[in-house]
Amino acid sequence: MSATYPDRPRRVVLPAAIIAVLVLLVGAAIIETEIFTVVRYVVSILALICVVLVVQARQWWWAIGLVPIAILWNPVFPIEIADTQLFAGLHYTAALIFIAIGVMVRVTDSASRG
Repeated sequence: MSATYPDRPRRVVLPAAIIAVLVLLVGAAIIETEIFTVVRYVVSILALICVVLVVQARQWWWAIGLVPIAILWNPVFPIEIADTQLFAGLHYTAALIFIAIGVMVRVTDSASRG
């Protein structure tokens, strides 16, 4: 039987952030390929999932970094950035934002209940 620690902080955004970082790093290398649409879907969806998680954690200010990511990587109405080096740089910037949010957003069980 495992013990529970009710006041121990949990990083609820970290799993989604790690996946997003991995996809962004791979996506930076395949920007001009056909499979890049899949990268757009995954990054945009993970950004929106993280927005929901930071709002639930009552740390909504982190959404300021996530909403532009969800918009720029939106595959339905794509924003075409002609300069591939600029877009690759945006991939690395977005990865840093996901890392920061994944590490910094912590929730205690007492905060998530009420």
